[in-house]
Amino acid sequence: MNLKYVIPICLLAGCASNSGVVPMGNDTYMVSRQAATGFTGMGTLKADAMREAYVECQKTEKSVEVLESIDSKPPYIFGNFPKTEIRFKCVN
Repeated sequence: MNLKYVIPICLLAGCASNSGVVPMGNDTYMVSRQAATGFTGMGTLKADAMREAYVECQKTEKSVEVLESIDSKPPYIFGNFPKTEIRFKCVN
């Protein structure tokens, strides 16, 4: 593969942002995912974020209760890339 294509692809891949699970207090957490480009589907981002939430709650053998889900709105251009944020609790 030509290097002139590899470097831009690597730079774009480095722009994706994943918060990991962030505690917000009172057994409430937040997880967010943002794509590196406008070509990533929102469904993939949301599924990855939900998997993280379920993994967090499984640590204490609890279930996920989604409190709020916030998604970016199209058009996905000029830095407005697909992004999802999920706020959740781990409940019995």
